[in-house]
Amino acid sequence: MKILIDIGHPGHVHFYKNAVWKLQERGHDVFFSARDKDVTVSLLEHYKFNYSTLSTIGTGRIGLYREFIQREIGLRKLMSKFKPDIVTGIGGEFIAPIGKLLGIPTIVFTDSEPVPIDKFLTYPIANVICTPACFNKDLGKRQIRYEGYHELAYLSPQYFKPEPTVLSKIGVKEDEPFTVVRFVAWKASHDIGQMGFSLDQKRTIIRKLQLYGRVFITSEKEIPEEFESFRLTLPPYQIHDLMNYAQLFIGDGATMATEASILGTPAVRSSSMALNMGNFVELMERYQLVYSYYDPDEALEKAIGILEQPNSKHEWRLKRDRMLVEKIDVTEFVINLFENNGKHYRKRICTD
Repeated sequence: MKILIDIGHPGHVHFYKNAVWKLQERGHDVFFSARDKDVTVSLLEHYKFNYSTLSTIGTGRIGLYREFIQREIGLRKLMSKFKPDIVTGIGGEFIAPIGKLLGIPTIVFTDSEPVPIDKFLTYPIANVICTPACFNKDLGKRQIRYEGYHELAYLSPQYFKPEPTVLSKIGVKEDEPFTVVRFVAWKASHDIGQMGFSLDQKRTIIRKLQLYGRVFITSEKEIPEEFESFRLTLPPYQIHDLMNYAQLFIGDGATMATEASILGTPAVRSSSMALNMGNFVELMERYQLVYSYYDPDEALEKAIGILEQPNSKHEWRLKRDRMLVEKIDVTEFVINLFENNGKHYRKRICTD
């Protein structure tokens, strides 16, 4: 097969990478179309994937509309040239319309319910829409629910082996406590009108967390000069190694909070979309792996409470292990889905 994978976020590269390597071993031809957002292109370069950059993330509504048109034109040209048998992506708002136009099947993965554009550009058009079983919307006969999360495709222990040398690269001693803090840019289409930590709240978080160890900031956008000494200076592909050894993760974005929990690292999140997604409800209420709050003060209070518990990391690893027992191999699910063109799995909940 020829498979085109559309990438809009760095986490999407990680989601597909293990499946891609296995698919290539089986003789399939895989190509990526990329959106220049955060460290997406750096990751594609690092993994030596074949790709074409079609757009840079737009700013504001007008900028996002312009990018959409630019990206649709670029995708049509690329798909006409590459002639894929399947096109896949996370979200799907870019690939579903062009796939429909050109008669090419589209397989979409999504775990984000509060994306208003999807009900117009993805759900009615995509051939198959895959969601975690905990997704809190019924998308009809095209929906396939599976027992897993996107992040399990690359952070499940069978695929991810942390590299301890990452600590020496940032000057952290073995068993030295540290916190990873993540700030997002709030530039995605579904981020319009949403918010996370304010500048004053960021200052408070850093000041208070310093009392419990080193603090490292990773941010989608430029950080103020006053935070520069906390900036994380690691290659993007090593962020998961670092989070594996962290005592705590706290941030206002979704992806890295989930990633931390899959690694067994205590995770706290605060944003105006705190519990608008089924995976965060499940990870908080069923597994107690991520604590997600609308109120930033509650989030900070919870984070400090975790840091003051000497056995919190061990407890999180036990909770993570209990969660893993109940979830499937998401990478194998993806591969089987592609090789069966999605037909075998329709109208089923995949639990094995």
